[in-house]
Order: sequence, then structure tokens, then C-alpha cells
Amino acid sequence: MNITDLEKLKARLPLYPGILRKDEYLNSAVLIPLVMVNGGYNFLFEKRAANIRQGGEVCFPGGEIDTGIDVSFKDTALRETVEELGISKDKISIIGILDTLIGPMGVTVDSVIGALDITEITSLKFDSNEVEKIFLIPVSFFLDNKPEKYYVRLEINPTEIDKNGDKIETLPAKELQLPERYTKTWRGRKHHILVYKTPEGIIWGLTAALINEVISKLS
Repeated sequence: MNITDLEKLKARLPLYPGILRKDEYLNSAVLIPLVMVNGGYNFLFEKRAANIRQGGEVCFPGGEIDTGIDVSFKDTALRETVEELGISKDKISIIGILDTLIGPMGVTVDSVIGALDITEITSLKFDSNEVEKIFLIPVSFFLDNKPEKYYVRLEINPTEIDKNGDKIETLPAKELQLPERYTKTWRGRKHHILVYKTPEGIIWGLTAALINEVISKLS
């Protein structure tokens, strides 16, 4: 590498560091909706329809980023919210964004906080194919009630079983002359799971992590 290459490298380095190899993750975006009721803000949640992925769980509106449609993750969050809640885009006021959340199972979540210009959620015609129900919980509930904390331990496996039941070596550690420990499953780090017990049921995982992040900025 010469001085010209060094200058080329310098010119191509990011001004604002992002997430390296982000395209290898399942990249999603959500809107964290706030609704004013009786002088106080509430989070609006969805309970996912039973027949879709992660059916029956509580979440914020959102979905996978579609680079063929969306210019930015804000576009994804707004598009998915409009589709899922049946709200018009001009009824959503963007407050700001949170840092990118990286989930333990190869998912990234970019989140937008937005205030909905509605007086009651019964005015929303949500998509029943994706959403079983919607409901509100006051932000004050989460200020007054801390989440419970649990953890899982992730494991990394250099093999997998295919659909025929055959074992496939996805990382040929022995052939690559890697240390012996990489020929077997090795333990990763603990990953903490937050759980809120609410009047509407359990809210946990990535949704709970996003709530906790918002609450941390209010405390």
C-alpha cells in the first residue's frame, strides 16, 4: 500500500460509524407510537395475529426493511404503521429516533418515536390479518414499574442438521486447522431478557428493551 492508497482509504472511511456487515442481519424498523389520553401519553401496542411469525406476542408496529421500497428505516416504520394500524401518514408526528438495537438472533431494530394525532384507538381500522388487537398502556406505568431481568446463554455450533437428517459441517474447523475447541459447540455470552408484567399481559424481548430505553431517557 502506498500513499495514494492511504488517501483513498481515508476518503472512503465513514464519517459516522454504523454497523459493520449490517446487510447480513435481518434489518427491521418499528414505530414507537405515543397517544395522548386525558393529559398523559400512552404507548400503543399491537398483539400479533396468531397465524403469523411470533404470533400472539406484543410488539410495536413495524417490519423488515424493504430496500426496494424504502429510502430509509423511517420510511419502513411509517409504511408498516400505516398498513398495520390503518392510520394516515399525516396523523403521525416524528419525535426522534433511538440507537439501533441488535438482537441476539441476528436482527437489528431501528426505531422511530412518533406521536399519533388521534383521540381514541377505536378510530383505527387495524389489519386483522397481522394484528389481533391494539391497546394502550400509560408511559407512567413503565416509569413506576421496572422490568424483571432474566438471561439466556447463546451457543455457537459449527454444524447443523439438514432436512434429510444429515449432519453438515458449516465450519470445517479441523480441516482449517483451527484450535480443537472450535470443532464442538462453544458457549457465547449471556444475553439479558427484559420482561414487563402489565395489565395487558407480558411484554418482553426486543419490545421491552425499546420501552426500557425510552423510559431511561425520562427517568
